[in-house]
Amino acid sequence: MAVDREGVRLPRLRPVEVARRGVVFGLLGVVPLVLVTLSISDHSDREEFLAVFSALAIFGALFLVTGAGFWWLSKEDIRRLRDWSTITTQADSVTIIGPIFLRSGLCLLVLGAAAFGLYHLVDAAPYDSWLYG
Repeated sequence: MAVDREGVRLPRLRPVEVARRGVVFGLLGVVPLVLVTLSISDHSDREEFLAVFSALAIFGALFLVTGAGFWWLSKEDIRRLRDWSTITTQADSVTIIGPIFLRSGLCLLVLGAAAFGLYHLVDAAPYDSWLYG
């Protein structure tokens, strides 16, 4: 991988690539969410777990907005986490925080939305179904 004169890896990160990876991580996290949900046997406990877990969407939205703001602040100099050693001042850390928050925010947003949807499926499930619990 090529590096510039400061030692930062090229090509620089693009928002679409970071967003795609965050969504993929979130979708991969849905599998353990479903498995854990199905392992909870009591219906009210299952609903409570999903209701609490769906609050991650709020944190995801906050992280997404924060990451987009940091990305906008350092739009000319976006770095990867592995470029941490190229930071020379405290203000340069913003160049790494933007992509981290953006990716984490999208991951949490996808997980929270999946938990919210699964909550409604469990809530509407008939009494003797496997989804009811």
